[in-house]
Amino acid sequence: MTAPLIDPFARAITYLRVSVTDRCDFRCVYCMSENMTFLPKKELLTLEELDRMCSTFIGLGVEKLRITGGEPLVRKGIMTFFQAMTRHLESGALRELTLTTNGSQLEKFADDLYAAGVRRVNISLDTLDEAKFADITRWGRLPQVLRGIDAAQRAGLRVKINAVALKGFNEDELPAITRWCAERDMDLTWIEVMPMGDIGNENRLGQYWSLDDVREAYAKDYTVTDLAERTGGPARYVRLEETGQKIGFITPLTHNFCESCNRVRLTCTGELFMCLGQEDNADLRAPLRENPDTEAPLRDAIRAAISRKPKGHDFDYSRQRTDGQMSRHMSHTGG
Repeated sequence: MTAPLIDPFARAITYLRVSVTDRCDFRCVYCMSENMTFLPKKELLTLEELDRMCSTFIGLGVEKLRITGGEPLVRKGIMTFFQAMTRHLESGALRELTLTTNGSQLEKFADDLYAAGVRRVNISLDTLDEAKFADITRWGRLPQVLRGIDAAQRAGLRVKINAVALKGFNEDELPAITRWCAERDMDLTWIEVMPMGDIGNENRLGQYWSLDDVREAYAKDYTVTDLAERTGGPARYVRLEETGQKIGFITPLTHNFCESCNRVRLTCTGELFMCLGQEDNADLRAPLRENPDTEAPLRDAIRAAISRKPKGHDFDYSRQRTDGQMSRHMSHTGG
């Protein structure tokens, strides 16, 4: 009953990413349209159901839990969920509890997150220019995010900056963002824009900036050394020898990263996506809600889903088309 989760390609599934809400206080142009229709709240897993769901996964060998959204910290009462997960950290069953955030609420919650056992946070930040930040997030304000980063570091949280590489938008900021992260002792990862959901009039092909080009840009100013480090995830790492910085590249479009994938994604409505770049999913909400007194049907449903985990994804920007574009929004699946 507690045997580890092993997929058809002999990969152990030890990492669960959980979207706790599809709502966000930003409207980033590459992520969602400005006038979003969000899910009815009754469709979302309650905080208690999220606890049951995550606890069941932990009982099946999941050791790392990343909380995502939407913006996870805008969900009402979300700190009670983080506090509930603390018991799994204390028991040793869960090795890491972390989150990905836009940073807007960190000034308020950083200390509470640290108290709950969170030690690392990923903060999405694509520009250090206040006007450009307002443009790309539509509703966001850069000073608020910077105060959140300050609060996170004061609280003892290790911060990693995730920046989406956007042609014609932040190409010229590569040196400034890199120096800023070095000065603040923050890791930096660049991410290729992903084809997820309808974003209105925005053109993803126009936004797409290959990370091969990003690496070439670094090589003009730094000695770039490939690192063998692997986390089971999509990132590949280099070191900038002049600063000692570790820079990550998440390249779902120009390089396949699936051979060591150890993760699955749970949406805020209880759908399990075995691959970010595939539409196949499993409904875990039904066995959870229909069996309030036993976790056995939920465990069975999880194992059945893992048995369908594909070898790789379908993202492709070749031939100037967004082949494999996912119809769902990233905010639904979880960033």
